[in-house]
Amino acid sequence: MAKKDSVYRGLVTACGLFIILLTLAIGIFLIIRGTNTFTVYRHHVAEFLFSPIWNPKDDFVGGGQVGAAVFIMGSICVCFLALLISAPFSLAAAVFMSVISPKVSEKIFRPSVEIFVGIPSVVYGWVGATVLVPFLERLFHLPFGYSVLAGGIVLAVMIFPTIASVSADAIAGVPYGYQEAAYGLGSTRWQVIRRVLLPAAKPGILTGIILGLSRAFGEALAVAMVIGKTKAFPSSIFSPASSLTTAIASDMGGATEGGEYSAGLWSMALLLLLISYLFIFLTRRISLKGGRNHERS
Repeated sequence: MAKKDSVYRGLVTACGLFIILLTLAIGIFLIIRGTNTFTVYRHHVAEFLFSPIWNPKDDFVGGGQVGAAVFIMGSICVCFLALLISAPFSLAAAVFMSVISPKVSEKIFRPSVEIFVGIPSVVYGWVGATVLVPFLERLFHLPFGYSVLAGGIVLAVMIFPTIASVSADAIAGVPYGYQEAAYGLGSTRWQVIRRVLLPAAKPGILTGIILGLSRAFGEALAVAMVIGKTKAFPSSIFSPASSLTTAIASDMGGATEGGEYSAGLWSMALLLLLISYLFIFLTRRISLKGGRNHERS
């Protein structure tokens, strides 16, 4: 029995080390490829981050312009609009699942919400392009419905299950004694939810929001099908735009390997990796802070 345990322990350890090495390898690969824009083609980081002119040369000589500010702003606008739309509905769903009707939710509502996670991105994008885009065009009398708003709505639906599920687990994890104490003081159900449960579950809710935002930043296909892919700053939520992921997905296949154009796209991929690491760091900080707060209470 001890021998079998040691075999399983070694297998699990090997799998864990493999995942760590794979993550490091991906990071190192992206750093090498993503920094060619600055080390080989001599562009400045400030130009890449803040210049709106994206016109790199598709050769090994360089001399073009690699301003990715348009794509960065497009990603920020679409993702934060999606968060603005999705967060209230996700929080309401979390409260319903964990407080209002937990038994019914466990059998019907939560499985229905979690089904959305398994739907492929192309399905979201196709429904958005064929249903949502024409609807927005007719509703707001737009020349075309491909816009930041369309991308934000599609992303909002996609990140809804993540935020709702994580927030529901965080609310359900609040000690029941908190509710008993609040009800004992004469609080109503809404007062218990607003003044006790939500503040106590705040670290978990913020973690869910950050995880949803992280998925929104990394989504490419669904957004590319509805955003319009226009290389310009969006003037409003009804304007078409482009994002980091849509630019990479659209242009990487046709760019000359090792050329300036390809190097600029790899720099965008590196930027997305750094954003993901930032989200992971924030999630860890919030989780640790929440754990210390529960220990004090």
